[in-house]
Amino acid sequence: MTDVSIEEHPVDGGGPYAVTTGPDGALWYTLVHSGRIGRLVPGGRPESHRLEPDCGPTIITNGPDGALWFTEYRAHRVGRITVGGAVSEFALPTPGSGPFGIAAGADGALWFTETAADRIGRITTDGYVTEFPLPVTGAFPSAITAGADGAMWFTMNQADAIGRIDRDGAVSVHPLPTAAAAPVGITLGPDGAVWYVAIAAGLVGRVTTEGEITEFPLPDRAGRPHAITPGADGALWFTEWGGNRVGSVTTEGVIEVHDLPAPGSEPHGIALGPDGALWVALETGALARVRRSP
Repeated sequence: MTDVSIEEHPVDGGGPYAVTTGPDGALWYTLVHSGRIGRLVPGGRPESHRLEPDCGPTIITNGPDGALWFTEYRAHRVGRITVGGAVSEFALPTPGSGPFGIAAGADGALWFTETAADRIGRITTDGYVTEFPLPVTGAFPSAITAGADGAMWFTMNQADAIGRIDRDGAVSVHPLPTAAAAPVGITLGPDGAVWYVAIAAGLVGRVTTEGEITEFPLPDRAGRPHAITPGADGALWFTEWGGNRVGSVTTEGVIEVHDLPAPGSEPHGIALGPDGALWVALETGALARVRRSP
């Protein structure tokens, strides 16, 4: 097993949940418990920008306009923050929709999931929202990513399926081989396939653009994997919320896992940082920097 070094960097604000690298070379992250968006330049001091305290910012991503876009799960809005800290917020047409995942699409818009409304939303950079209903009731669509085929792919947490939506809103559903898997995180892999983690089944899965699914069980099936992202080493990296670990999986399915230094860290989001390391949002109040040892 490859050795990794893990350093934890405490941040103020309460509850780092998701993290991404912004166009300014800084890490941007959501603080779900305090209603803030945080920013950290590796090696520098963290700062944060205040939103409504109870809005519940969840997933954050780069937009095609040079700003960061994020969902507000409890306020049922999509937000935008510039690298200078200016915030705009856009209410969604469906009340109580519970937006969660968000990602930029190949069409120049942002696409997001509505967990409580069984819809996929699309928002242009000037704030125009379109919603597309799913063909499955109670699916709880969660994370979303752009695929290599120009469509958006998303997890259907309560339907145990992976969904695909094209630019016109046509949806196809790919049921998972494992029942009660509850997929959450999803990302485009370096091999052109979509990779996901199933929090209830303790596995990592791979879906081709043709819908062929392969699953790789984790060493600890109770580890509750949450998020997944490509690393600089050609592997996919994921968090194990229940196992207090981070792990990697090669495109051939070889898995390694690594314990976090502090017990009960609650690792959620993970992203490749501007320094080439992996950065993990620890809900207990820190960002962890993970890199393979020389």
